[in-house]
Amino acid sequence: MKKPKPTKDTGNSHPDYYWENGLLVFTEAYHRRRGYCCQSKCRHCPYDNSKSKPSKNL
Repeated sequence: MKKPKPTKDTGNSHPDYYWENGLLVFTEAYHRRRGYCCQSKCRHCPYDNSKSKPSKNL
């Protein structure tokens, strides 16, 4: 049995996200509109994570 190749599902085209191998992937456009880094190491994050401050847990 062959392993399926990674594909982007273009059935539900949206500028903020796409589906890849059953996973939701947010685009750079989405992250820029969001306005900040969520510290989740997102694939298309446009922010420099190395300079961001860690969040405080109270």
